[in-house]
Amino acid sequence: MSFRIDRRAFLKSQSALAAATLMPDAFAQAKIPLLYTESASAEDIRAKVMMDQLVPAIASEFELKPYFNSTLFKQGTELLAMQRGNLDMSALSIPDFQRQIPAWGIVGNAYVFRDMDHMFKVYNSDVGKQLFKMAEDIGIKILSVHYIGTRHVSLRVKKKINTPADMAGIRLRMPAGEGWQFLGECLGANPTPIPFAEVYAALQTGAIDGQDNPMPLTKTMKFYEVLSQYILTGHLINCNLFSIAKKKWDSLTPAQQTKLQTASTEYSATVTKQFAAEEKELAAFFKSQGLDVYTPDLAAFQKFALDKTKKSKYIKEWVPGMLEKIEAM
Repeated sequence: MSFRIDRRAFLKSQSALAAATLMPDAFAQAKIPLLYTESASAEDIRAKVMMDQLVPAIASEFELKPYFNSTLFKQGTELLAMQRGNLDMSALSIPDFQRQIPAWGIVGNAYVFRDMDHMFKVYNSDVGKQLFKMAEDIGIKILSVHYIGTRHVSLRVKKKINTPADMAGIRLRMPAGEGWQFLGECLGANPTPIPFAEVYAALQTGAIDGQDNPMPLTKTMKFYEVLSQYILTGHLINCNLFSIAKKKWDSLTPAQQTKLQTASTEYSATVTKQFAAEEKELAAFFKSQGLDVYTPDLAAFQKFALDKTKKSKYIKEWVPGMLEKIEAM
């Protein structure tokens, strides 16, 4: 008896056998994709440390795909994208959380933090744990916090600024969002929402009179080319909340969570160190570029911000007793 071999069926069966043999290794080698976006440019400290340190640190388990300069999602929309499952990770801001959790506004208010060390003390305390738990309740896991500089007012116009009264009529760029706009009002300015990537052009054309980013970001984005003065208001100790969608976090094994958490903590520590070091030298740099750099009446700015806050709806939205705890640290 002879048998006729169906060549197509034979080849198909061999391919299936080979696939079945290789499948366990293929699954073992598959990396977990992490889609990431933020508003910083690819030349920013955060981007460079991410590519040089964070990506290699997690490369054995994760494939991090970063998008900078808000090329994937517009600034201020990242948190919603994470909640909807369209984005895995981002460097969020306090007003991002404040939109959904009004109590978060306390740490984004003018002059609440005295300096960088005070900010980290708060985030490492029971106050920080309480705020982070609120974030988890809306589907966001905060992995780490990094300092990105102290925000000061810098202007294109040459009007001398000493008190908030001098800021009247100044169109000050602020990110979109109610919390950011209120921060601009606490400086006495007329806040104007402009995306970070459009600030240079807006300053250049006169669409805005100034902006309030930290010194390192002002240098990276070359805003100093279209500014005339830097007023050292020091109104906000600025940070990023390095975060991941909680659904994504919960899908990881404990070992994977540990690896990502450790790498994120180290990433934020490096970013903080580099921003703090660069910031110390930038006043001299801006002076060398022809900018007038000076300190206004800080007591007047602090009093104005506090008085405005006490009369606003926001103070009623804060957790009772939290401000006192922050001030006591």
